[in-house]
Amino acid sequence: MKELSLHVLDIAQNSITADANLIEIMVSEDFVANTLSITISDDGKGMSKEFLKKVRDPFTTTRTSRGVGMGIPLFESAAISCDGCFDITSQLGIGTNVFAQFAHNHIDRQPLGNIAETITTLVFGNPTIDFVYKYNVNGGTFEFDTRIIKETLSGVPIDALEVILWIKGYINEGMEGLK
Repeated sequence: MKELSLHVLDIAQNSITADANLIEIMVSEDFVANTLSITISDDGKGMSKEFLKKVRDPFTTTRTSRGVGMGIPLFESAAISCDGCFDITSQLGIGTNVFAQFAHNHIDRQPLGNIAETITTLVFGNPTIDFVYKYNVNGGTFEFDTRIIKETLSGVPIDALEVILWIKGYINEGMEGLK
Protein backbone atom coordinates (compact mmCIF):
# COMPACT_ATOMS: atom_id res chain seq x y z
CA MET A 1 0.00 0.00 0.00
CA LYS A 2 1.28 3.42 -0.91
CA GLU A 3 -0.32 5.36 1.94
CA LEU A 4 -0.93 4.70 5.62
CA SER A 5 -4.56 5.77 5.20
CA LEU A 6 -5.08 2.67 3.04
CA HIS A 7 -3.81 0.50 5.89
CA VAL A 8 -6.33 2.25 8.15
CA LEU A 9 -9.09 1.50 5.63
CA ASP A 10 -8.09 -2.16 5.47
CA ILE A 11 -7.96 -2.63 9.24
CA ALA A 12 -11.27 -0.77 9.68
CA GLN A 13 -12.82 -3.12 7.09
CA ASN A 14 -11.66 -6.02 9.30
CA SER A 15 -13.50 -4.35 12.18
CA ILE A 16 -16.64 -4.03 10.08
CA THR A 17 -16.42 -7.71 9.14
CA ALA A 18 -16.12 -8.48 12.87
CA ASP A 19 -19.52 -6.83 13.44
CA ALA A 20 -18.18 -3.76 15.22
CA ASN A 21 -20.69 -1.06 16.14
CA LEU A 22 -18.00 1.46 17.08
CA ILE A 23 -14.61 1.90 15.40
CA GLU A 24 -12.13 4.41 16.83
CA ILE A 25 -9.21 5.61 14.74
CA MET A 26 -6.46 7.74 16.24
CA VAL A 27 -3.54 9.28 14.38
CA SER A 28 -0.88 11.05 16.45
CA GLU A 29 2.07 12.99 15.11
CA ASP A 30 4.74 14.07 17.56
CA PHE A 31 7.54 15.93 15.85
CA VAL A 32 9.57 16.28 19.06
CA ALA A 33 9.51 12.52 19.76
CA ASN A 34 9.76 11.85 15.99
CA THR A 35 6.78 9.47 15.97
CA LEU A 36 3.67 8.90 13.95
CA SER A 37 1.26 6.50 15.65
CA ILE A 38 -1.94 4.94 14.39
CA THR A 39 -4.43 3.09 16.58
CA ILE A 40 -7.58 1.37 15.34
CA SER A 41 -9.90 -0.04 18.02
CA ASP A 42 -13.27 -1.71 17.72
CA ASP A 43 -15.99 -3.36 19.77
CA GLY A 44 -16.41 -6.26 17.34
CA LYS A 45 -16.35 -10.01 17.94
CA GLY A 46 -12.69 -10.06 18.84
CA MET A 47 -10.34 -12.97 18.21
CA SER A 48 -9.57 -16.10 20.13
CA LYS A 49 -6.10 -16.37 21.64
CA GLU A 50 -5.28 -19.07 19.09
CA PHE A 51 -6.31 -16.96 16.10
CA LEU A 52 -4.57 -13.89 17.52
CA LYS A 53 -1.29 -15.86 17.61
CA LYS A 54 -1.65 -16.61 13.87
CA VAL A 55 -3.13 -13.34 12.58
CA ARG A 56 0.26 -11.88 11.60
CA ASP A 57 0.80 -14.79 9.20
CA PRO A 58 -0.24 -13.74 5.66
CA PHE A 59 -1.72 -17.19 5.07
CA THR A 60 -4.16 -16.77 7.96
CA THR A 61 -7.52 -15.25 7.11
CA THR A 62 -11.19 -15.64 7.91
CA ARG A 63 -12.11 -14.97 4.28
CA THR A 64 -13.46 -17.86 2.28
CA SER A 65 -12.88 -16.22 -1.10
CA ARG A 66 -9.09 -16.42 -0.86
CA GLY A 67 -6.52 -18.03 1.37
CA VAL A 68 -4.41 -15.00 2.25
CA GLY A 69 -4.85 -12.04 4.56
CA MET A 70 -2.15 -9.48 3.84
CA GLY A 71 -3.50 -6.40 5.66
CA ILE A 72 -2.12 -6.95 9.14
CA PRO A 73 1.25 -8.39 8.00
CA LEU A 74 1.76 -5.48 5.57
CA PHE A 75 0.85 -2.88 8.21
CA GLU A 76 3.22 -4.51 10.69
CA SER A 77 6.01 -4.65 8.12
CA ALA A 78 5.52 -0.99 7.22
CA ALA A 79 5.91 0.02 10.88
CA ILE A 80 8.87 -2.23 11.69
CA SER A 81 10.76 -1.22 8.54
CA CYS A 82 10.52 2.43 9.65
CA ASP A 83 12.11 1.92 13.07
CA GLY A 84 8.69 1.56 14.64
CA CYS A 85 6.65 -1.08 16.36
CA PHE A 86 3.37 -2.92 15.96
CA ASP A 87 0.96 -4.56 18.36
CA ILE A 88 -2.43 -6.19 18.12
CA THR A 89 -4.57 -7.24 21.06
CA SER A 90 -8.01 -8.79 21.06
CA GLN A 91 -10.54 -10.45 23.32
CA LEU A 92 -13.50 -12.52 22.22
CA GLY A 93 -16.71 -10.60 22.68
CA ILE A 94 -14.85 -7.39 23.56
CA GLY A 95 -13.04 -6.24 20.42
CA THR A 96 -9.65 -5.64 18.87
CA ASN A 97 -6.96 -2.97 19.11
CA VAL A 98 -4.30 -2.48 16.43
CA PHE A 99 -1.37 -0.14 17.08
CA ALA A 100 1.42 0.87 14.71
CA GLN A 101 4.15 3.41 15.34
CA PHE A 102 6.65 4.79 12.85
CA ALA A 103 9.72 7.00 13.02
CA HIS A 104 8.12 10.15 11.63
CA ASN A 105 11.11 11.26 9.60
CA HIS A 106 12.12 7.80 8.35
CA ILE A 107 12.90 7.98 4.64
CA ASP A 108 10.83 4.86 3.93
CA ARG A 109 7.75 5.88 5.91
CA GLN A 110 4.70 6.01 3.71
CA PRO A 111 2.82 9.31 3.73
CA LEU A 112 -0.34 9.45 5.82
CA GLY A 113 -2.33 9.98 2.64
CA ASN A 114 -5.89 11.20 2.38
CA ILE A 115 -7.23 10.18 5.78
CA ALA A 116 -10.31 12.43 5.35
CA GLU A 117 -11.21 10.43 2.24
CA THR A 118 -10.68 7.19 4.18
CA ILE A 119 -12.95 8.27 7.03
CA THR A 120 -15.68 9.54 4.71
CA THR A 121 -15.51 6.32 2.66
CA LEU A 122 -16.01 4.30 5.84
CA VAL A 123 -18.93 6.47 6.98
CA PHE A 124 -20.59 6.48 3.54
CA GLY A 125 -20.31 2.72 3.13
CA ASN A 126 -21.34 1.90 6.70
CA PRO A 127 -23.89 4.45 7.94
CA THR A 128 -25.11 2.27 10.82
CA ILE A 129 -21.63 1.96 12.33
CA ASP A 130 -20.25 4.73 14.51
CA PHE A 131 -16.77 6.07 13.85
CA VAL A 132 -14.59 8.26 16.05
CA TYR A 133 -11.53 9.82 14.44
CA LYS A 134 -8.98 11.65 16.58
CA TYR A 135 -5.99 13.46 15.13
CA ASN A 136 -3.30 14.71 17.50
CA VAL A 137 -0.36 16.89 16.52
CA ASN A 138 2.12 17.90 19.22
CA GLY A 139 -0.60 18.02 21.88
CA GLY A 140 -3.34 19.68 19.79
CA THR A 141 -6.37 17.50 19.04
CA PHE A 142 -9.12 17.38 16.43
CA GLU A 143 -11.98 14.92 16.96
CA PHE A 144 -14.77 13.71 14.69
CA ASP A 145 -17.55 11.50 16.07
CA THR A 146 -20.44 10.21 13.96
CA ARG A 147 -22.60 9.81 17.06
CA ILE A 148 -22.56 13.59 17.53
CA ILE A 149 -23.12 14.21 13.82
CA LYS A 150 -26.07 11.79 13.69
CA GLU A 151 -27.66 13.48 16.70
CA THR A 152 -27.21 16.91 15.11
CA LEU A 153 -28.67 15.75 11.77
CA SER A 154 -32.05 14.95 13.38
CA GLY A 155 -33.07 12.24 10.94
CA VAL A 156 -31.10 13.30 7.86
CA PRO A 157 -29.12 10.23 6.76
CA ILE A 158 -25.41 10.49 7.51
CA ASP A 159 -24.68 8.90 4.13
CA ALA A 160 -26.50 11.65 2.20
CA LEU A 161 -24.10 13.10 -0.37
CA GLU A 162 -24.27 16.63 1.06
CA VAL A 163 -23.46 15.32 4.53
CA ILE A 164 -20.56 13.19 3.27
CA LEU A 165 -19.08 16.17 1.40
CA TRP A 166 -19.44 18.29 4.54
CA ILE A 167 -17.77 15.57 6.66
CA LYS A 168 -14.80 15.39 4.30
CA GLY A 169 -14.35 19.16 4.38
CA TYR A 170 -14.80 19.28 8.15
CA ILE A 171 -12.10 16.64 8.71
CA ASN A 172 -9.69 18.31 6.29
CA GLU A 173 -10.27 21.71 7.92
CA GLY A 174 -9.87 20.31 11.44
CA MET A 175 -6.61 18.61 10.58
CA GLU A 176 -5.22 21.65 8.78
CA GLY A 177 -6.04 23.78 11.81
CA LEU A 178 -3.53 21.78 13.88
CA LYS A 179 -0.57 22.20 11.55
